[in-house]
Amino acid sequence: MWQRDLMPLLVTRYPGSAGSQAVQEHIKTTLSSLGAGWEVTEDKFVSHTPYGPLPFTNLIATLNPSARRRLVIACHYDSKYYPPQWHGREFQGATDSAVPCAMMLELARALDEELKAHKTQNPNLTLQLIFFDGEEALFQWTSTDSLYGSRHLASKMEATPHSEEDPDTNQLHGIDLFVLLDLIGAPAPRFGNQFPNTAPWFTRLQDIEKRLHSLNQLEEHPDSVQYFWPDYLVGGVLDDHIPFLNRGVRILHLIPTPFPPVWHTFDDNEQHLDRSTIQNLNKILQVFVLEYLNARPVIQSTPHHEP
Repeated sequence: MWQRDLMPLLVTRYPGSAGSQAVQEHIKTTLSSLGAGWEVTEDKFVSHTPYGPLPFTNLIATLNPSARRRLVIACHYDSKYYPPQWHGREFQGATDSAVPCAMMLELARALDEELKAHKTQNPNLTLQLIFFDGEEALFQWTSTDSLYGSRHLASKMEATPHSEEDPDTNQLHGIDLFVLLDLIGAPAPRFGNQFPNTAPWFTRLQDIEKRLHSLNQLEEHPDSVQYFWPDYLVGGVLDDHIPFLNRGVRILHLIPTPFPPVWHTFDDNEQHLDRSTIQNLNKILQVFVLEYLNARPVIQSTPHHEP
């Protein structure tokens, strides 16, 4: 993941920049090259910003567009804009949110064979990956200077029929669960769940962490639970899930509390990432997706021993 997916993302990539265009191409090329047969579409639009009209592009990769139900995994790929007076310093936004994007690409690659088989085994449930543009405020966070991509796509999906057979439903009705990844990659993250209606799925993440720990599959992970805490009190965070939450979509918001110390600083770079944490969360997320899709048998709670 590190060289193939993460390093191409660690560039300045605010909306409309050359880096943004390069990252878009990297995401599209990576997913289109896989054997599972992803349909990758672009949601392009222009929005007014404090710096005038700017172009934005959301990327949506759908494993099986004809499926009636979708598990959505999402992140934002843009980086925070810093004006030129910062004397050439570049904000990489490693945790915010290059690592989540790379995790999603790694998930698609690592599970390529299972996802390819799943398309025929369960044609009614599919996986959709959404890469949002314009999550960050360009000047100062307001309801109009933030969440450009997610606001646009949620509105568009609400106005688009889910299927010809159900003209009274829209694409949002097809989302089983919307999982948003953000600010991931620093050491020792702690995740809580804000939403009671998705508590069973959050508990499933903790259960997977425990099972992988018992199988010695997690690196530098001395305790059975380190990341996912169902009873951990967390406050609401304004992020790309909000336009979907406000329209009734069920949300799992995987963002650590507290935020990483490097948040919105120039130290949010590769040097401050924790490889073991990222690898562990990769494994947990991949098992979660496989089990949600029922793409293969769930892992056992204890290791198998040959007779």
